[in-house]
Amino acid sequence: MDSEDRGRVLDPTQDGAALKALTHPLRLTLLGLLRQHGPATASELAVRTGESSASTSYHLRVLAKYAFVAEADHRDSRERRWKSVHDVTSWSNEAMHASPGGTVILSVLRRRQIEHLQQSLDRHEADLDSGRLGEEWQEPSGLSDLMPRLTPEALAELWEVFRAKTAELAARDAEDPRAEQVVLFTAGLPLAPDPVDGTDASAAGDGS
Repeated sequence: MDSEDRGRVLDPTQDGAALKALTHPLRLTLLGLLRQHGPATASELAVRTGESSASTSYHLRVLAKYAFVAEADHRDSRERRWKSVHDVTSWSNEAMHASPGGTVILSVLRRRQIEHLQQSLDRHEADLDSGRLGEEWQEPSGLSDLMPRLTPEALAELWEVFRAKTAELAARDAEDPRAEQVVLFTAGLPLAPDPVDGTDASAAGDGS
């Protein structure tokens, strides 16, 4: 599949059922494993997740129903291998908030990402401690909680610059044997100012 086809944008007005299917934590885990490690069988994924083969097989079929995964080339006729159809799944936040139930789905998906962050941090620390990752990865690794003041337009521009630079560097390092899988988490979450006197901001200015 061509690189430009590796992303899928979901429309909550047409793909509501597909978005809801993604809120199941095991389905997101399975999809992430296929994207990170490549094609696998339900049994192989069961070993990785600690679930039963029956459970992973069922949830893979649900993901296939909504075109997140598809059957991959089989090594032999006795196994059924699965692959991720896309590298990235995205949506419009504005469209999500405007659709019935979209806000709830968006909140669940974001919290699943936070869970993934915690799991990735645990894995990263264990890989460093065990020596599976070399010391050269200690300095560039880490988390950041910068809090700049930006306009909506500037925040949107920052996202575009980040995506473009990430794609550029990944393409440059694709054939470098030193390259490792890097889990990148980014968040741009504007916060309204706190009410000066602790009063609910929604009630401010309502008095007569």
